[in-house]
Amino acid sequence: QVQLVESGGGSVQAGGSLRLSCGASGNIASRSSMAWFRQGPGKEREGVAAIDNNGNRRYSHSVEGRFTISTDIGKNTLYLQMNSLRPDDTAMYYCAAGPAWDRRDPLNKDYYFYWGQGTQVTVSS
Repeated sequence: QVQLVESGGGSVQAGGSLRLSCGASGNIASRSSMAWFRQGPGKEREGVAAIDNNGNRRYSHSVEGRFTISTDIGKNTLYLQMNSLRPDDTAMYYCAAGPAWDRRDPLNKDYYFYWGQGTQVTVSS
């Protein structure tokens, strides 16, 4: 089992920054890949950024160049640094973990078995 707890959400004006954190515990093999997803009002959950044990990273086109995913050395905390925030970044952000890295589609939510409860990010214009 893996437990994930997000924090760091909040309200910010467009152009601002936030850093999300996700505390992870439990079976480390089950969280070989970790990722951030988001779900805006009336939208499907979408992958934002993912990272694996080897430091490989993948970003969605909408956030590439603005967001950075990282972990601490022990992979007990996952971070998402979000810069140049826009109103369309407004969403509930979820931390996720899975046992493997799919090179073709690491932002596919079907590969992530463990999820946090989410933290809200609101960006005003």
